[in-house]
Amino acid sequence: MKRRALLAVPMAAPAIAPAASLAQGAAPRRVHAISLLGEAALPADFPHWAWANPDAPKGGDVTFAAIGSFDSFNPYILRGAPAAGSSILYDTLTSSAQDEASTEYAHLAAFIELPADGLGVAFELRPEARWHDGRPITAADVVWTFETLVRQGRPFYRAYWGDVESVRAEGERRVVFRFKTNENRELAQVLGQMPVLPKHWWEGRDFSRPLQEAPLGSGPYKLERFESGRSVTYRRVEDYWARNLGTARGLNNFGSIRYEYFRDSTVAFEAFKAGQVDARMENVARDWATGYDFPAIRRGLVKREAIRHEIPTGMQSFSFNLRRPVFQDARVREALVQVFDFEWLNANIFFGSYARTSSYFSNSELASSGLPEGRELEILSQFRAQLPERLFTEPFRLPATDGSGNNREGLRRALDLLRQAGWTVRDRKLVNAQGQQFRFEILLDSATFERVALPYVQWLQRLGIEASVRTVDPAQYRVRMDAFDFDMTVDVMGQSLSPGNEQRDYFSCEKANEHGSQNVPGICSPVIDALVDQVINAPSREELIARTHALDRVLLWQHFVIPNWHSREFRLAWWDRFGRPDRNPRYGSGFPTSWWVDAAKDRALTEARR
Repeated sequence: MKRRALLAVPMAAPAIAPAASLAQGAAPRRVHAISLLGEAALPADFPHWAWANPDAPKGGDVTFAAIGSFDSFNPYILRGAPAAGSSILYDTLTSSAQDEASTEYAHLAAFIELPADGLGVAFELRPEARWHDGRPITAADVVWTFETLVRQGRPFYRAYWGDVESVRAEGERRVVFRFKTNENRELAQVLGQMPVLPKHWWEGRDFSRPLQEAPLGSGPYKLERFESGRSVTYRRVEDYWARNLGTARGLNNFGSIRYEYFRDSTVAFEAFKAGQVDARMENVARDWATGYDFPAIRRGLVKREAIRHEIPTGMQSFSFNLRRPVFQDARVREALVQVFDFEWLNANIFFGSYARTSSYFSNSELASSGLPEGRELEILSQFRAQLPERLFTEPFRLPATDGSGNNREGLRRALDLLRQAGWTVRDRKLVNAQGQQFRFEILLDSATFERVALPYVQWLQRLGIEASVRTVDPAQYRVRMDAFDFDMTVDVMGQSLSPGNEQRDYFSCEKANEHGSQNVPGICSPVIDALVDQVINAPSREELIARTHALDRVLLWQHFVIPNWHSREFRLAWWDRFGRPDRNPRYGSGFPTSWWVDAAKDRALTEARR
């Protein structure tokens, strides 16, 4: 499941009269929440999330930073650069429980029906659900949204919802999805995460083009004003239809949220220090270690905290583009992995703050380790003839150094692998049989990552490889990435505690050459396709873990990427004008959704800054 957690079995609920259109025979179950890991922890009438303050005051204006530019308010298509925060304009059928690893609670939906045969799901919409123009949100809106996103949205949706056979509205508030298979156990949940868009507003507009006007939404905020490419402001909807639901009470407390755009992260940090930005998530370890020593910090006007979390950290990496001939040999890719000296970077660039990522499902029980055994070994043995024998006899380990910068062993192993692949050193240049030098470009969208890429370029030069770094603006970067116009880049494959349908978009042959897909490396393997299908159709949690271990191990041994690093905490800094709940959710930071402007702190800060 993508981003929001996770796998689930419907909790027990009273049976209702069967709906013939959804399932014949046994009556479907009507539930207020779905979870593949057991029963939902909260009752249907729960008053609010445990990590939210139901009495949080409303109001106050806040400013956050965004990088680059924007030219659209449609974040669901390939074209255009969507404005920061545009997703808060819309509601979803269900809402994720950030304290539970695998549960979705009805939000736009009043309840959910799951048939006994597992071949569908029905959502009954709340009668009070309204668009900002006062019109009711209907089943027709849900059907139109689904069909439009599959037809004209980003390729991700076609992969994510690929097992949906049909969808139709049965009355004004009831929408029914039928599935091709009952083995895709998370499909009902991922449909619940769908943002619902207004059919009547989009009639006469071209959904496939960047949207440059304020869209109609239903969410807790509406677009108040914007200056194209420079800033966008959202205003809280005072009479938001869901404000008293347990899924929304105590959340979305700011009177307005403004995103101010900056050229790069360095400029954005300076704006924060100057008080032009109210809070920031810090993603640069160097800045976290050394950059927060300015007058406002010393005076106690700016606070900061590292918030621990239990979220799977996925895979951040230098991604090879396998569509380029130079990277098609796995021995070449493994050689370039050997050259990367994480320990030196962690000691000299990151202040020891990161852990090396050694799994596509890092920081979770889904990460493979050691040698395959038990059920995982049974799964992998089906494909033994198509896999490297080392996968069965050696634990996968990334190369490690002493951090001194003297990676002679790694360079020696890399050179041996490159020679096996037909490359030789001639006149201090690594060349192939035709005398062409090994060269490639690392494409970045931020100058921040240059401090990592440039040392890597220097290490590659020791092998005679000519690598270069090119940094482009975020809009150009997105266009090039959608067209797979790169040699190597930094990619992030986010994961949840229940991998499922999104794995197709990451790893399948079908998506390897589909414009705009998330299969950035261009992975295409019949074995991986088969394992992805097995993960999606896992019949139990135990089987899901074994199948994910198998998929992870095969991906790692193919060296499609150079794994980077991860952190198990959110690094948050803010000007001291906010109130916050007593605790954070297990699977999130709680910021900014559950925070609020504290009037007394705000006045004190204003006085102190005079």
